[in-house]
Formats: sequence, C-alpha cells, structure tokens
Amino acid sequence: MSLHRDAVAVLSGWTAPTAEEELLRARFLDHLRSHDDAMLRECVPGHLTATTAVLSHDGARVLLTLHPKAGMWLPMGGHCEPSDLSLAEVALREAMEESGIPGLELLPGPLALDRHQVWCHPPHSWHLDVEYAAVAPAGAEAVISDESLDLRWFPVDEIPELSDEATRRLAARGRAMLMSGSRASG
Repeated sequence: MSLHRDAVAVLSGWTAPTAEEELLRARFLDHLRSHDDAMLRECVPGHLTATTAVLSHDGARVLLTLHPKAGMWLPMGGHCEPSDLSLAEVALREAMEESGIPGLELLPGPLALDRHQVWCHPPHSWHLDVEYAAVAPAGAEAVISDESLDLRWFPVDEIPELSDEATRRLAARGRAMLMSGSRASG
C-alpha cells in the first residue's frame, strides 16, 4: 500500500473528536484527492506531516523539542519520506529520530489534526499535520538531535507558555489514551 493510499484510508476511517478537526479531516482528504504528491515536502501549497507526543511510561510527562525555526517547545514530528509506508510509520520514525529514544510504543491513532503555516516554500506553505502519541520505556533518556535546540520532559499539565494549544491538546489526549489502557496492536 502506498503512503498516499494509507493517508486516505487513515483519514477516511478516523472519527474527529471536534467539529474543527472534522473540517480539517475533510480538507486533508480534499488535498489528497487534488495532489498526487500531497505526502511529500515538494507539494508547494502544503503537505501532510506526522507529529508525535512522546510520553513518559506513566503518562505524567511529555518530551518536547525546542524547535529552531518556530522557537517554541513542540512535539517531535516532520516530513514523510518516499520510503515511508504509513503515517504511523512516519510518526514513529520522526519520534525516534528526534528523541533519540529506542523502543517507543506508538498508541493507536491518530489522536488529532492540525494545520499550520510553515516555511518550506517561501513565503510560506502549510503542514497538514496528523498527530499521534507514543510511550517511552521506563527510564528512557532523550538525546538531542541536530534538529533541536533543546529537548526536555515537561509535566503534561505544565507545558510551558512558549508552546501552543495543539501541543497541549495532543499531550492530554495521549495521556488519556495511555491511562485508558489502549495500546497499538501488532
């Protein structure tokens, strides 16, 4: 299955938890229908990306990266690669690359959608972000990558002001899913 087909299947089967996210889901699907390259950075108007809130094993903390371009504390995430087979694979790959933590366990998802302006194609383009959560093994230690200015664990209820509501929402939803006992299968 191609990454594009996987994205269509994932978004077609996802039940949006809010009216705003239902509108985004419909927009993302329209974008996929209109752009064969919608999964790749080269898609100028915008492209799908995957973000992952990395949670501590007990769900109490979330690992955030101080993003060099945005200047904000954000979850791990990024662009799809031509070799990726699924959005879940992109989410897990980006989380492991940016956190330096092996053995992350992806929770069933997506958990949220977000659309935000970025600088991939000046003056700007859009990230159509499909958002997941993953759980780190107990005692996991993060390693700062070259894609980050800093990397820190924050209590889920105390994400710094220098962040955004999408980050707070994703961390809270990830923690709620972890606490409910839901785990990915396979």
